[in-house]
Amino acid sequence: MASDRMDGKAEGGDPRFEILIVGMNGDLRGKQLPSGAEGKVWAGEIRLPTSTQSLDIWGDDNDDITGQSLTIGDPDGMVVADRRSLVPMPWAPEGSMQVLATMHEFDGSPSFMDPRAILASVVERYRVRGLTPVVATELEFYVMSGDWRQTGRPSPPESLTYRDEPNGFQLYDMSAVDALDGYLQTLRAYAKAQGLPADATTAEFGPGQFEVNLLHRPDALAAADDCLYLKRIAEQAARRHGLKSTCMAKPYSDHAGSGLHVHASVIDSQGRNILDAKGGEPTRLKSVTAGLLDTMRAAQLIFAPFANSYRRFQPGSFAPVDLTWGSGHRGTAIRIPDKDGPAARIEHRVAGADANPYLLLAAILGGMLLGLDSELDPGEETTPGHTPANATRLTHDFLSAVETFRTSPFIADIFGAGYQALYGDTKRKEALAHLRTVSDFDYRTYLPRL
Repeated sequence: MASDRMDGKAEGGDPRFEILIVGMNGDLRGKQLPSGAEGKVWAGEIRLPTSTQSLDIWGDDNDDITGQSLTIGDPDGMVVADRRSLVPMPWAPEGSMQVLATMHEFDGSPSFMDPRAILASVVERYRVRGLTPVVATELEFYVMSGDWRQTGRPSPPESLTYRDEPNGFQLYDMSAVDALDGYLQTLRAYAKAQGLPADATTAEFGPGQFEVNLLHRPDALAAADDCLYLKRIAEQAARRHGLKSTCMAKPYSDHAGSGLHVHASVIDSQGRNILDAKGGEPTRLKSVTAGLLDTMRAAQLIFAPFANSYRRFQPGSFAPVDLTWGSGHRGTAIRIPDKDGPAARIEHRVAGADANPYLLLAAILGGMLLGLDSELDPGEETTPGHTPANATRLTHDFLSAVETFRTSPFIADIFGAGYQALYGDTKRKEALAHLRTVSDFDYRTYLPRL
């Protein structure tokens, strides 16, 4: 089987063509066509039920709470491919290609459930103002042993353990990079084949945890596509080497969680960075920061979309728990890496690696718009050794985040009231299922003592 190959190269066979749409949870769904049948794709003849984009993490359409499936006859939508996202699939037989698409209604309008369409609508708000967001993502993920299905638990790759125990923290450790050099070479080869603007790869804190930085793009939709493709590349490269990659926010209880940091700036029609405190309006960068902080609680369900996501928000970790900002301070929710010159930008550090990149960028760019349209104050700055007193906290509770999301006017404005209800109701079902599940922790802690 191709998945057993260790050299990263695809075996022979017939090439294929995949047309993909993005689900609510950042999952890819679609159709696989034989090579030569892609003419149907470009002719707009591919159909899928619109409810495909309402599926929850288990793949249920939740028609009883959303009414988006059999209640309305489970209608088809048009799957409209985006030629800009056409790339090879280097893990598949030579000549295989994949393309991302947006779900449309038959009247030609994008589906209100399509994450790519939601992000595109936010970018359009910038365009009518004569502005362009410039975005880059930094994705963290874990690589782990391939026996996770048999054991039911993740474990580090054998090359990073001693007597089945992790060797220790591996932050920037080149020996950890060397230990998984074959996997990382395959990942880089796949990224190069797809033309992804991949930059540095670093070892992070946890055993088998890595970060890949993607270079900035003056096209937020393309930046989200890059991030999604990188997630797929990480998984496909892992399969080639008998491993597993995961963007689960907190796969290990005793090791660091994985984040998805976003760097963003805004340029005007002359290509000038309007967040440049020296060359532009000095208060613009702070106002944008305030817009992000003011909307962060409302959008936390986008940044942390699953029950496991909330295990990442722990005091003393690099995952922020307070709504704070600072210049170059990596403990804050919003970090300002540069405030002067063309590189002036914000870094949004709240989201986990499990976030849907399209919804994530829509929420961030939406928050930034508030700061562009009004002059807002982000409050006191966090500095080394000093955190503002009484800072507002992010929630550690999945259900609380769901309820805040479901009632937020900001969310209704950015995502549309229909998607707010769909996403919120679906996530509420997931949160309640999590609360009802008695865990191994409950049995180990309470059963012997109560």
